[in-house]
Amino acid sequence: MKSNKYAKRLTIKFVKKLIIISLIYTISFFAIYLFLYNLAQNVTWYPGDPLYVILTSIAYNQSFMFFLWLIGIIIIFIILLMKSLSYIDKIIDASEIMVKNDATKVRLPEDLKDIEEKMNKLKKESQENLKLAKENEQKKNDLIVYLAHDIKTPLTSVIGYLSILNDDKTLNTKQKKKYIDVALNKSYKLESLINELFEISKYNSQTIKINKSTINLTMLLEQVIDEFYPTTKSQNKQIVFNYNQEINIQGDSNQLARAFNNIIKNAVNYSYPNTNIIINIKEEIASIITTIINEGDTIKEQDLAKIFDKFYRTDASRNTKKGGSGLGLAISKEIINLHKGTITVKSIRNKTEFIISLPKD
Repeated sequence: MKSNKYAKRLTIKFVKKLIIISLIYTISFFAIYLFLYNLAQNVTWYPGDPLYVILTSIAYNQSFMFFLWLIGIIIIFIILLMKSLSYIDKIIDASEIMVKNDATKVRLPEDLKDIEEKMNKLKKESQENLKLAKENEQKKNDLIVYLAHDIKTPLTSVIGYLSILNDDKTLNTKQKKKYIDVALNKSYKLESLINELFEISKYNSQTIKINKSTINLTMLLEQVIDEFYPTTKSQNKQIVFNYNQEINIQGDSNQLARAFNNIIKNAVNYSYPNTNIIINIKEEIASIITTIINEGDTIKEQDLAKIFDKFYRTDASRNTKKGGSGLGLAISKEIINLHKGTITVKSIRNKTEFIISLPKD
């Protein structure tokens, strides 16, 4: 469709130029013809003057003059057509520049300025996407190495304690239970790390799709919150959900549940012990605003700017057991964007707040 649009635009420009130049040529041609005609009629000539013979033979032969005019029109048409066809070569040459990963800009004739701007824009976007893809791939590789290294620790512990249980026949029941508990806890940690590796490996091969229907967002959030009850109870935390009325929106219930689950999980993981995670929801004229607030370490500005990037984890998360694959918030943002909504975050004085805005329709 876009190529047809540019082809039509170039055709219109070609026709306009042909009409304007042909009109100028025709006016000039017949002005000269009238000048020669008047010159032949109104100037006194000597009999047999060669110039007079030439002037009269040209001025009085209208068929010849028409033929000359037509030849001129044909020449103008051919010149303009050849110029237009030469644009194909220029566009092909520009295409080679466009695919090069350097700072060289595409340069095209004035008639092709709109195509030039489009090609330069596409080249810039392509370079930015390539850079981002390389950065994400590097983050992914670094994270896999980090997780692979992390897997060794619980695996070593599991093997160590199971070896003791297998080799030491003098252990009493209490000691056996203690070692089994430690091995089991380390196994859970190992399972969590392996799940993160699977999550990373699956991410690039899956595409998030949404199927909208009318959903009760308030009820959906209550169901998501209920899933965190065992975790918050064990950490002596509580999720407080504030709303005045049930709110319905058009959205994909499964994907929105996934998005809110990731955000709330982040809030639970990074909140201080014995604190509340506050979730507020309110209805505005055209959108639904949900805020998720937790008390925890203030997030640095440089981390806030990248918090929704794929595979990004803050330095603090790398040094604790809280950090995940770095995909949760990136996936949440993608889901919110697919719903034509927005998600932002701010962190001030040990309080972090995620603000999710979703359109009603």
